Amino acid sequence: MLSILNLNIENKILLIRSDLNVPLDKKGNITSDIRIRLSLPTIKYALEKKSKIIIASHLGRPMEGKYNSLFSLKKIAIYLEKNLKHKVILKKNYLNGCSFKNNEIILLENVRFNIGEKNNNKKLSKKYASLCDIFVMDAFATSHRMHSSTYGVINFAKKSCAGLLLINEIKNLNRFLKNPIKPIFSIIGGSKISTKFNILKKLCKLSEKVIVGGGIANTLLSLNNNIGNSLYEPNAILLAQEINKKYKNIIMPIDCIVSTSINNNALIKNKNINNILKNEKILDIGSKTINIIKNSLKKAGTILWNGPIGVFEFEKFRKGTEIIIKSIINSNAFSIVGGGDTLAAVELFNAFDKISYISTGGGAFLKYIEGNKLPVISILENIS
Repeated sequence: MLSILNLNIENKILLIRSDLNVPLDKKGNITSDIRIRLSLPTIKYALEKKSKIIIASHLGRPMEGKYNSLFSLKKIAIYLEKNLKHKVILKKNYLNGCSFKNNEIILLENVRFNIGEKNNNKKLSKKYASLCDIFVMDAFATSHRMHSSTYGVINFAKKSCAGLLLINEIKNLNRFLKNPIKPIFSIIGGSKISTKFNILKKLCKLSEKVIVGGGIANTLLSLNNNIGNSLYEPNAILLAQEINKKYKNIIMPIDCIVSTSINNNALIKNKNINNILKNEKILDIGSKTINIIKNSLKKAGTILWNGPIGVFEFEKFRKGTEIIIKSIINSNAFSIVGGGDTLAAVELFNAFDKISYISTGGGAFLKYIEGNKLPVISILENIS
């Protein structure tokens, strides 16, 4: 792909499509800034080259055509201004053009407020393209979506290229896919086996062992055990049966932390997987499973992790996730971590700087590992 490093961007107007889609609390405060931090190098590079910078991003899933302050990038603008030490202006009305007054950075209000954004509307794509001399795609996490601000704009921009984050994502994911240090150990959590069925199959083929947790593990466990009132996917039993029958390198929990409620005051028990009562929920892995995972990860040359193992948001159910993070950072393995909830867990345990590579992608991360061509990556690869 053509990189921002390959172009003369001095004094050029850049439209940088970043992924600043970060979680906010009820007061609109940023609760995890990982995605913004990883987006800063491209913006800083453009500042060094004295480019005129316009940044575009989405936030959440607002209704198109309707402004909603809950999805405004106002707090993102404040964060960028503080961390870049450069004036950042949030601009609401920009589709008919942007003007720079004092070489400030312009942050476009949430692109998903624009009618046609998700449908890759041609007129909207042309309007984005008309704002700049060079379009810089740096939002890997949206590279699997054919939206106007990620895909359509590339068809009409005078010049398009990849930003530093996007280049780095592809480089590190290719390292995992094409030149990994073996053995590979993969960890897959989350609530649904149906959404991760293809990635599970792919990783079972690539990995020495695949460790499963969360609702995915519960669905697999339900084939031969009573899992009580635990989260699982009854409609995905056939998928679970296929995985269970075909692949023998999956590490499933042999014991777990159970409770009848999910809060910090819950009464918990460590139980073997064949001893769970009807009113109990599996909310984390147990001590025996933790020891198996710890010993397994010591052997790893490469570790890939996507999806939390337990309900880590609550202290009583985060031991499994904590041990996995500690095992990863204490190993000599090349580690790659991706997915929104997984990044939140990494941040919770202050492991941001101790993971070999953190991917900003969720769906894009999984699709790329599966071997799917991402639309935005494909179109960028065809630009000379």
